[in-house]
Amino acid sequence: PLRPVARSLGRADRVQLGAAAAGQARGDGSGLRRGPARPPAADVLPSAGRSGPVIMSLRQRLAQLAGRLQEPQKVARFQRLCGVEALPRRSAAPATDPREDEKAEAPLAGDARRREQQPGASAGPQPPGSDRNQCPAKPGGGGGGGAPNGVRNGLATELGPASPRRVGALRRNSLTGEEGELAHVSNWPLYYLFCFGTELGNELFYILFFPFWIWNLDPLVGRRLVVIWVLVMYLGQCTKDIIRRPRPASPPVVKLEVFYNSEYSMPSTHAMSGTAIPISMVLLTYGRWQYPLIYGLILIPCWCSLVCLSRIYMGMHSILDIIAGFLYTILILAIFYPFVDLIDNFNQTHKYAPFIIIGLHLALGIFSFTLDTWSTSRGDTAEILGSGAGIACGSHVTYNIGLILDPSLDVLPLARPPITVTLCGKAILRILIGMVFVLIVRDIMKKITIPLACKIFNIPCDDVRKARQHMEVELPYRYITYGMVGFSITFLVPYIFFFIGIS
Repeated sequence: PLRPVARSLGRADRVQLGAAAAGQARGDGSGLRRGPARPPAADVLPSAGRSGPVIMSLRQRLAQLAGRLQEPQKVARFQRLCGVEALPRRSAAPATDPREDEKAEAPLAGDARRREQQPGASAGPQPPGSDRNQCPAKPGGGGGGGAPNGVRNGLATELGPASPRRVGALRRNSLTGEEGELAHVSNWPLYYLFCFGTELGNELFYILFFPFWIWNLDPLVGRRLVVIWVLVMYLGQCTKDIIRRPRPASPPVVKLEVFYNSEYSMPSTHAMSGTAIPISMVLLTYGRWQYPLIYGLILIPCWCSLVCLSRIYMGMHSILDIIAGFLYTILILAIFYPFVDLIDNFNQTHKYAPFIIIGLHLALGIFSFTLDTWSTSRGDTAEILGSGAGIACGSHVTYNIGLILDPSLDVLPLARPPITVTLCGKAILRILIGMVFVLIVRDIMKKITIPLACKIFNIPCDDVRKARQHMEVELPYRYITYGMVGFSITFLVPYIFFFIGIS
């Protein structure tokens, strides 16, 4: 019965039909590809135009470039280039105590707002402490997973000859108890240089840097640096929690610092602050103070590159995280820097500025605290907002009582005063007295707010570490404590200076 059909077909059609049947018999579909060529894509989709394939190719290239820049192998290669190598692990380690795994998961178990992921749930961005971001254990138990982002909770238990030239992780996480692995360091000058660079984005630096500007150099520049810092860091922390990209995997990366390991990775807020602060310093001081512009043009790349490279060296960020943080900061400064003068004047002069400042910072905090798991990002965001609100409110009170007055515009640019023993002595005395007072205020507020919040929300206060992982405790503690620290920096401490005669 197929013969009449075959007769109705032309010779070329019969050849094509036979080739297709032969391809199907082989199971590779090769015969179907021997037919006439398909029409071009422009004929099938005329609206796509000739630029469609070019755009898709550009997107693919950018995606491939982003993927290469995010590879943890590049971070590990940079660490080895700088003289950092992980110590060898055991080939067969004894079974770990189950209680150690419970400690590793303490940040997640301590949050009452955490939503458990159901088995079979769809894949997607996971919190840094989730199992998806943990490195699988190596055969024989030597790999040691079970910690956020592939970092084991506790020091590595390796065998082999002990080397005097080794270093442990910096800044052990006081809330999670997490520690990084030991590592060989063969280039100690680079190690100390990058330790200094990474400290330029930590709390110790901020609590010294901003008060030094306000107490000793230029209160106006110090206040406006704080405004820019709060804006950049807040947007950076919120963007991290939206993108939810995990830290570089370890191994192959050696985690020399784990203090921020429970946070997400992109963008790097260290890179953002390391870009925003030097650029803002030059923009705010050039023309206000007399100094050669070349000094600022040298300061910006040195400061920025030191902070950015230090985060790769510490194993906390990929190259893509650093680039994203740098470009994101440039965008934020381009949009918001023209309004810094207006914001600072409003904080000082508007009648209801304190109420608006406190309400705005609380609203920003409530909007950003949406994570369903505990992370140091949440406390850091509350700390940033509280500090910014306290400094702004303190500057409002200081301005209205006439404690500190900015120089008039007709005397600008300001000349650098001659450096004398009296000038340096007063500066050192202000720093010592001011920092002692600030630390006392912080310690008092910490001892008041944490037990009070635990009592109000019926949270056990026996273990302060676990209590601080509850949102109801952590946010009031951070916001109120660092709000008072900021208020002390711009009002209480300058008033003490005025009272004892070292203003």
